[in-house]
Amino acid sequence: MKERDIELLKKIAEAEDKLDPESLPAKLGWRSRDVGVWPGSLTKLFMEGMVEDIYQSNSYHGYRLTQKARAMLLTGAPTPIGTPQNQKLEVPEDIFEDIIGHEEVKELLRACLLAEKPVHVLLTGPPALAKTLFLWDIERIGGEKAVWLVGSAISKAGLWDLVTERQPRVLLVDELDKVNAADTAALLSIMEGGRLVRAKKGRELDTRVDVRVVAATNVDSRLSPELRSRFAIRRLSVYNREEFRTVVKGVLVHREGLELETAEEIAQAVNGRSQDVRDAVRIARLAPSLGVKRAVELLLQRR
Repeated sequence: MKERDIELLKKIAEAEDKLDPESLPAKLGWRSRDVGVWPGSLTKLFMEGMVEDIYQSNSYHGYRLTQKARAMLLTGAPTPIGTPQNQKLEVPEDIFEDIIGHEEVKELLRACLLAEKPVHVLLTGPPALAKTLFLWDIERIGGEKAVWLVGSAISKAGLWDLVTERQPRVLLVDELDKVNAADTAALLSIMEGGRLVRAKKGRELDTRVDVRVVAATNVDSRLSPELRSRFAIRRLSVYNREEFRTVVKGVLVHREGLELETAEEIAQAVNGRSQDVRDAVRIARLAPSLGVKRAVELLLQRR
């Protein structure tokens, strides 16, 4: 972390420690204005695991410092390391082991991640396929070298500032068709030659980044011809029921830490009622308190 980020954490810790135990910020977590922090800076700390959200409603979003942040403040700043742009991306052979089928897509993505110069890939197809699973796996092995964005919810700072500040090697964009015009312009510039250029009063920007973009969308027809032309586009096919059951078990065991027997029970319960792995994950997280059967009834009762 940079020195200014450490100072920001100290400021937040001081404000957090002074909160009245009976106040909302103490009980539900503080807001950016409670600790005097700009939302864009808060987003960066959240991505680095220094801040976690503990409560969210339509009118209130509460945060607190993580144990990781507290430990770092006690022991001092971590040993400086190079930015992700200066670090080689390590891509293991089994990076996509929890994804069934799509062998050519796996081969293509792995080659693109290892390529000396950027090659960008867009995964498209109906909802509930493996598009997001591919992005999850890349984020898992990428660590700080990978930045995940959802097109409908890119931070207020925008793609320009986020990429410039984080300097990722891989940019993962889900819901690509929902990216706004300004961030689409930034994305086009990044993908064309790795250059970010912007002229804005008080915030001029002209820099180069070495970034590979892996994106996903349900409907690629909504994308502009300019954006489509920058991607190698692969359309994913729908899983059959046996493939879906195997995928669910793999995700629940490897990502949710479930025992194989419980993962099998959930996979069997979901199969035929949903084609979305996220449903299985939600059931797995509710099962300890509700049981698998009841969790399925509550979550999938209308299907």
